[in-house]
Amino acid sequence: MNTSCKKAALAAGLFALIVFSAANADEVNIIAADFTGSGDNRWTIDVTLKHHDTGWDHYADNWRVVDPKGNVLGNRVLYHPHITEQPFTRSLSDVKIPEGITTVYIEAHDKLHGWTHNRLPVDISKAREGHLRVEAERDIIR
Repeated sequence: MNTSCKKAALAAGLFALIVFSAANADEVNIIAADFTGSGDNRWTIDVTLKHHDTGWDHYADNWRVVDPKGNVLGNRVLYHPHITEQPFTRSLSDVKIPEGITTVYIEAHDKLHGWTHNRLPVDISKAREGHLRVEAERDIIR
């Protein structure tokens, strides 16, 4: 490959990285999840999100709990932007996690970008005395 082709390939790669980064820059960040057991494999779940809500056209509008196969176990709709409240926490009660499932995932959605690529895995077998707090392992707070 000659020098001009290498430069063109490098430029194309950098452009793709910049476009990908810009497209994902305003995804919802899942900061933490608190699980509180209420018996019978039922949980109240508090999820803390951070997102650069700009108004009704671009705000974090949903989070959900899914099993490893992607089945939705609980869904929390967020009905309005949280422009001045960041990060923010919202709850969902009475989420039934079927027996035998030990890992679930928290996923978040915004009106512009859809579902985030950064899911939060939660190993509920680590709950102690009916409580578990899981924080994002990476520094994704923007």
